[in-house]
Amino acid sequence: MSGHSKWATTKHKKGALDAKRGKIFTKIIREITTAARMGGGHPEGNARLRTAINKAKESNMPADNIKKAIQKGTGELPGVVYEETTYEGYGPGGVAVLMQIMSDNKNRTVSEIRHTLGKHGGNMGETGCVSWMFDKKGYITLEKQKVDEEKLMTLALDAGAEDIRADDPTNFEVITAPADFEKVKKTLLDSKLTPSFAEVTFLPQTYVRLEGKEAEQMLRLMEALEDQDDVQNVYANFDISDEVMAKVAG
Repeated sequence: MSGHSKWATTKHKKGALDAKRGKIFTKIIREITTAARMGGGHPEGNARLRTAINKAKESNMPADNIKKAIQKGTGELPGVVYEETTYEGYGPGGVAVLMQIMSDNKNRTVSEIRHTLGKHGGNMGETGCVSWMFDKKGYITLEKQKVDEEKLMTLALDAGAEDIRADDPTNFEVITAPADFEKVKKTLLDSKLTPSFAEVTFLPQTYVRLEGKEAEQMLRLMEALEDQDDVQNVYANFDISDEVMAKVAG
């Protein structure tokens, strides 16, 4: 397991997400509102909204917050209209960085991101400069010590998973097409196989190995970008040792 996937699971295990619950709620509310505005307020017929609501529930967001976010999207309550876009750039060592943005002021956002990248040894790139290096996939991890490999492979592949990887010493990794992610995840949960991490993400095709100062600088950049309200998600193709990852994430 490398790069952004390792970074995300490390943060999740250490509870770093809980420490920033207010900021997480802000990002999820924007996603719910935008999903409702684009596809309607009924999750049964709006897969994007359904996914956002599930994420909100997993983060223990109050039901009233979810309801109001949907109503803002459908126009039942007044709300801000956010514009979606993707920015691309580079981090230390030439690492590819892909950023999903949701903003009500693109000029402000691009200025802030450009500043953040420059402060941490990176720079903005042109549209298309790194996006080709990533594939959109469903990504699920399960702890090896809690899962029978044969059972996992049978269930996941029958449910539509593309691949099951066992290279990581502590986790199995299940890869799916985005459209099959929820089905595979539900199949595992229904069979009492609980993922330690699950999301639709962008997986790099190749990775850039970083050591020492560049590794720490890259992780500080990830933290700084994720800390910005307008940045919904950040993906990068770095590969950093567990030791450095744990040190910085801690």
